[in-house]
Amino acid sequence: MYAYIMRRLLMLIPVLIGMTIVTFAIVHFIPGNPAQVILGETATEAAVEELEERMGLNKPYAVQYGLYVKGLLQGDLGTSLKTKTEIASEIWPFMAGTIELSLFAMLFAVIIGVNAGIISAWKQNSWFDFLAMIFALVGVSVPIFWLALMEQWIFAQELGWFPAYGRQSSRDTMEAITHLYVLDSILHLDFGRTITTLKHLVLPSIALGTIPMAIIARMTRSSMLEVMKSDYIRTVRAKGSGEFLVVYKHALKNAVIPILTVMGLQMGVLLGGAILTETIFSWPGIGRYIYDAINYRDYPVIQSGILIVAFMFVMINLLVDVLYTYVDPRIKY
Repeated sequence: MYAYIMRRLLMLIPVLIGMTIVTFAIVHFIPGNPAQVILGETATEAAVEELEERMGLNKPYAVQYGLYVKGLLQGDLGTSLKTKTEIASEIWPFMAGTIELSLFAMLFAVIIGVNAGIISAWKQNSWFDFLAMIFALVGVSVPIFWLALMEQWIFAQELGWFPAYGRQSSRDTMEAITHLYVLDSILHLDFGRTITTLKHLVLPSIALGTIPMAIIARMTRSSMLEVMKSDYIRTVRAKGSGEFLVVYKHALKNAVIPILTVMGLQMGVLLGGAILTETIFSWPGIGRYIYDAINYRDYPVIQSGILIVAFMFVMINLLVDVLYTYVDPRIKY
């Protein structure tokens, strides 16, 4: 097991190097001069050139990339051109916001999607099966921004059940410990604030998790149908095991590999693709952080943000690969 994990970690090295090259190249293709943006359109050419010299923007790309990688190896993500603050010290609250939102969105997607897929396969061609697959098709097809706006209109404006924006009430802020607000409210032993924080998570989590939920439901159904036709499932039934035990203990365990794959991929998509949801719900996450940096041509923030999201995506895939070996020990061989 440890040898397998070490091999997978070594395979990450060229991937991470490639990520730094790609993110550095993409960012420098963005049109616009950061120095000009910072100083404004009325700045003189001499002032712009002086700022470019100070920021190192006039150096060759290879030299800039070398300095960038050297800083990364020293744990230095650079300094924001907009806030003049070290990125490493200001990026975590935004990352925590996206991680918390993505985790709850994935929790919603897994609970609903996996169980809907299992029951659809169990009750194949029943009314539940048809309704669940129609719902999954609609879930994949509905744009996130439209669903988010409908949620705000119905559940926030008309019914008043949930807040329409933000991570917590602006009139009742909380001292952050981890910047994961649900965890922080529990650590403060303030369960009233825990409920409030969870209410803020409901609408954006559903909006963000609907597409993964639909994809997981369809994959679970397909995988379960294939497994439930296996000979060993017929043998388990012949031994007199109850249908619930057959489905959830024996069939699900052997159908879970494709489901884990989809879950890992979708979790990575959630972490990197939450910008629409974060924008509509005014959620201070990494997507909004990168979006604002793009508008300001804040190269160091864009590079660091994209690199961190890509790194999280790669690590999630590594975690899924390791989980494979627990579900099916043959994989590590």
